[in-house]
Amino acid sequence: MATTVRRTVLTLPAAPLGPANPLPALRPLTRLHTVDERVRAELPRDMARQMECPPPRTVLPVRLLDGYGRDRAPADLDALVIENDLLRVTVLPSLGGRVHSLYHRPTGRELLYRNPVLQPAAFALNGAWFSGGIEWNIGSTGHSTLTAAPLHAAVVPAPDGGEMVRLWEWERLRDLPFQIDLWLPEDSAFLHVGIRIRNPHERAVPVYWWSNTAVEEHPATRVLAPADEAWHFGYDRALKRVPVPDYRGEDRTYPQRGEHPADYFYEIDAGTRKWIAALDGSGRGLVQTSTDALRGRKLFLWGSGRGGRRWQRWLTEPGTTGYAEIQAGLARTQFEHLRLAEGAELGWLECYGPLAADSGTVHGNTWAAACAEVESALAAVLPRRAVEEAHRAWLATADTAPVRTLATGSGWGALEQLRSGTELPGTPFDMSTLGEEQRPWRDLLTTGALPAPGAVSPPGPSLVAPYWRDMLETAPADPLTEYHLGVAQWHAGDRAQAVRSWERGLALASSRWPLLRCLAVADEEDGHPRRAADRHLAAFDDLCRERREDGAWPAATAALGREAIEALLHAGRAADARSVWLRLGAGIQRRGRFALLHARLLLAEGHPERARAVFEEGFEVPDLREGGARELVEVWSALTDDPLPEAYDYRTQETPAGGTPR
Repeated sequence: MATTVRRTVLTLPAAPLGPANPLPALRPLTRLHTVDERVRAELPRDMARQMECPPPRTVLPVRLLDGYGRDRAPADLDALVIENDLLRVTVLPSLGGRVHSLYHRPTGRELLYRNPVLQPAAFALNGAWFSGGIEWNIGSTGHSTLTAAPLHAAVVPAPDGGEMVRLWEWERLRDLPFQIDLWLPEDSAFLHVGIRIRNPHERAVPVYWWSNTAVEEHPATRVLAPADEAWHFGYDRALKRVPVPDYRGEDRTYPQRGEHPADYFYEIDAGTRKWIAALDGSGRGLVQTSTDALRGRKLFLWGSGRGGRRWQRWLTEPGTTGYAEIQAGLARTQFEHLRLAEGAELGWLECYGPLAADSGTVHGNTWAAACAEVESALAAVLPRRAVEEAHRAWLATADTAPVRTLATGSGWGALEQLRSGTELPGTPFDMSTLGEEQRPWRDLLTTGALPAPGAVSPPGPSLVAPYWRDMLETAPADPLTEYHLGVAQWHAGDRAQAVRSWERGLALASSRWPLLRCLAVADEEDGHPRRAADRHLAAFDDLCRERREDGAWPAATAALGREAIEALLHAGRAADARSVWLRLGAGIQRRGRFALLHARLLLAEGHPERARAVFEEGFEVPDLREGGARELVEVWSALTDDPLPEAYDYRTQETPAGGTPR
């Protein structure tokens, strides 16, 4: 059969993502994946240099996604299917373009770990993320802010004359447009993926990309890549060069043989073909290969310890096979960024497909022989030259205009194109995609002023790029403009000026809580917890005076209420924290995150037995972060010397010397 592209609907048990958090994400990113500066000084010079790129201070202008729960119900998801005689590929354009399934038709074999549920967890830079399939990460170290966001999608003529699916969006942390082209050449069992990142600015921009593929993990699953060494990163934040496959007396290329979560970034020679494979006990599985621009390869494993297994269960439903991830990126490690020059673009080709190798050699005693067997099997079904030729053929189609729309992403790319006048052939950001979130900024662009707020509602998203900040500085100084200007100044690192902008706005504002909340966060970050508590309480009081029952108000109540209670508890003001709690409403109080917060409040009020009862009744914190077991451990330890119940134990390693369990 010729390759076809069609729409379908995929029904999965899903926990809704919920509304975006309407409070601007002013707090610094919590970064588990950073390398100690003393370690960095001992690394190879080129690697250390590429680690010098400062991470974004915050996830602004992106909003946090933390309003999801853990109650799942069947949900219909728009999906795209690319299919030929050998492979059926299922893509979810509304969820970051995730490749949900890679099904090999002749053998009836699923090549990916396909999560049977859609359960968000707080692993992305801006919160909601879910496991399974192939995900595309751009922006900065971590899971992309687009992992649960809609992308534009359309049919485009493929290099071989068939049909190709193009996904594209405007990545907002670095302000970079990108595209992902997926096609199946006729009679090929390999999904071809052409990726291009463009820099439309008159300045160089840091660029980051990693393609993460989840594969089923069994005791005999082995991950192979053409390397004899790897850079090992654990949650002690140490980056060490270690031998492959054996490290500390265990073959680490079998994911289930490691106890704790870990990353292994393979040290692959420059001239060596780039590939990584996950093969089962029979020598069959998935291989990923690419053109040489995609230099890095990595194995991520959860480990066989209790914490890693607990996280695996958290991300899916009971009885589901565990997973590991084989990953590919632009640099050797995920701590590095490349430099994309002004007006430049960067593109490469990736291929994903089935591989069958001799199992005795793959699982034999000689690592070199195992890798040679995989490389030989790969060369037989997809020669390196064929990948390079396919890349050249794809480049000739990268600017081809879409012919049939399949899905629509955000309006932010259209706004940026309107502002800059940049032409981006092949990835049209149509003006029809401009929506309510973009409307005030379009008005600022065309009139020089933000429109006056209409109905009473929380402020919309802020924009923080230098050119938007410049426009805000010259716009009429009303409270809403001062609010957005302060957010942009804060993001730029000019905290003092941000505080002055918010204070100017506060003096004129009838709706005071958004500005008070920003000032409260500034107080926290500057080490003034008492003043932060005062302002958080005043902000919540003002929100309660204004709020309605619909729109963004419930999300604002939950977000600000949580911040206010935490600030008041930190300042030792349990009675005021209780006053906030009583005004949250029963629906918010019943959420798992707020059950934990209530236990802390009861403890502060001197009721440890009632706080323990909260744990005994049972709750789940939906937005518990990776490595974020500390709060559960600390609250439980304040209640009792009993061991932490397994239901609340997400620690992924033992207690470090002098530290707190993670």
